[in-house]
Amino acid sequence: MAELSAEAKALFQQPIPGWVTTRRKDGSLHSTVVWVDADDQGVYFNTAVGRAKERHLRNDPTISVSVLDPANPYHLVSVSGTATLDTTDADATIDRLAKKYIDADVYPGHTPDEQRINVRVRADKVIYNG
Repeated sequence: MAELSAEAKALFQQPIPGWVTTRRKDGSLHSTVVWVDADDQGVYFNTAVGRAKERHLRNDPTISVSVLDPANPYHLVSVSGTATLDTTDADATIDRLAKKYIDADVYPGHTPDEQRINVRVRADKVIYNG
């Protein structure tokens, strides 16, 4: 397993939207913008059960997640590896991400029929350009 440097983790911890790439059942790639963060266990984001990212990852957990510093197009971090999905505390996670990205105490997109899910990336490869 690859480790994030303190500098790479710090870039993920900024309120910079990231992008996630997953693999569809037909093998083609699917990229989408996400709110992302990092902690001592690595990189994570949150989505809803039933969305494309979650469906793709249940079929094939291969994933890449990246952020690019808007102040410097050569300052980036990209993590590739394997995703794990877990609904534990997923509502709290999306609320923390909402606070980070839009300064909202509660994620404004909460709906009663939607189940949130956390996606954590086990890093096999980390690319960091400072």
